[in-house]
Amino acid sequence: MTLQRKLKLVGDDSTSAGAAPSIKVAFASADRRRVDQHFGAAEGFVIYRIDPGSYELLEVAQFGRLDMDGNEDKLAAKIEALTGCIAVYCQAVGASAIGQLRAKGIQPMKVAPDTLISGLLRELQRDLREGPSAWLTRAIAAQSPASKSRFDTMEAEGWSE
Repeated sequence: MTLQRKLKLVGDDSTSAGAAPSIKVAFASADRRRVDQHFGAAEGFVIYRIDPGSYELLEVAQFGRLDMDGNEDKLAAKIEALTGCIAVYCQAVGASAIGQLRAKGIQPMKVAPDTLISGLLRELQRDLREGPSAWLTRAIAAQSPASKSRFDTMEAEGWSE
């Protein structure tokens, strides 16, 4: 299964140092309003950038219709389309897909059928404002490069083994 169409909105992807954390999250959706797809058979994904004060649509990736037949080849293109995302929300996801997603640093999130994407976006914004949950904290930390100065700080504090 290959990617059929991809719409990517062009804009300023840069974030300034010290700015509020922003994350990229995908939603398995055919209508681009609700989470209405199983990950493996998803016809499309909508990808948003979210920060504490706003969210914006970044990309829409569309795939052909595919049955859930156990064919593992269909997953590679879908996972590749989610590069840079910390999570993907879907109705269901198989064990093989979970392993492959997590290996790429993408947390699969199962939600009830027809959950509105707008509601999930607001929940993520609230989590970013009020203090992220454990999985979100780990995802943000994994996406940020480690500070080279942290070892210098430890040395300055007299850290020893």
